[in-house]
Amino acid sequence: MNRPASPTPELAAEALEWLAEFHAGSRAAITECYVDHFASVERAVGRILKGADKETVIHEIFFRLMTNEDLRLTFQGGSFRAWISTIARNQAVDYWRRQQFEVPAGAPEDLLGEREDAARFENRVEAQITIDRFRSECLPDKWRKVFDARFIQQLDQPEAARLLGMHRTTLIYQEYRVRTLLKRFVLRKGKMR
Repeated sequence: MNRPASPTPELAAEALEWLAEFHAGSRAAITECYVDHFASVERAVGRILKGADKETVIHEIFFRLMTNEDLRLTFQGGSFRAWISTIARNQAVDYWRRQQFEVPAGAPEDLLGEREDAARFENRVEAQITIDRFRSECLPDKWRKVFDARFIQQLDQPEAARLLGMHRTTLIYQEYRVRTLLKRFVLRKGKMR
């Protein structure tokens, strides 16, 4: 899978054949990925998650490779190890972010936020007011869906692009523009105090 920089015609043909099998989801190609790159995925995920969460994400990644043709089609050649490590890192970060917002069922009242102190409540209200003002004063209508999907719902880029029915590159561009506007808005708001 990691081929020399200037491959012979035989190696180039072999790489193209493997790539076609991988895109098709052939059992042999997926098995080869698992055997050859499990350690790379484990390292990438292990930098962010530990224990059962780490194991869950590792297996989710390989499950996605087996079942998601769109994901497989994003690999167009080059260093498979770098590609799968990036996928693994992004999945681990997304998983970690989602975990930060979850509250376990049956958690004590304190964890559920029913007894928030006044400062925390005030910060949440202020954050919501800032978001509402940003939406009404700065955010163009054409970028509201991207803002909601990426910043409010915290969807990862592939999921947000799929949900919004757009190419990921379009989503990335719009997300960049929204992020730039938001940064300016927040900095301007801080100067007005």
